Amino acid sequence: MRLSKRGEYGLRAMIALAEPDVNGNTPQMMQIKEISLREQISTKFLEQILLTLKNAGMLHSKMGVGGGYYLAKPAGEITLGQIFRVLDGPIAPIKCVSHMAYEPCGCPNEETCGLRLVMGDVRNAIVDILDYTSLADVVKRQNEIRKKISGV
Repeated sequence: MRLSKRGEYGLRAMIALAEPDVNGNTPQMMQIKEISLREQISTKFLEQILLTLKNAGMLHSKMGVGGGYYLAKPAGEITLGQIFRVLDGPIAPIKCVSHMAYEPCGCPNEETCGLRLVMGDVRNAIVDILDYTSLADVVKRQNEIRKKISGV
């Protein structure tokens, strides 16, 4: 399991799209250029990432003036784990503990392999965080920190 730049940028873009607009409304529609500038991501690379997320059913887009990308579901229904898997694949650190892309390893007894047991725990801990943290949770958390920093 490794969070690639593709995965990182996709997560950052999705969090930006989950943030309420100035009136407190979500989902917010944003143009690629706006996300690119705000998150300091190459526009061309971001286009590819957002298209992948759109094809996975996580985003919708609207063409033309006033168009852009917006979340396909409420931010509380999209988890970081879902986004991670679309962009970076399985979460498991080794294939023999993966639920999505299992492959046997070369150890003599997979059932009692100490490395496999520990990596299974690692996988489960990461999945517990990513699959139970929604975009809405992240936005709430970052807004709480912003309020503390600004003293409001």
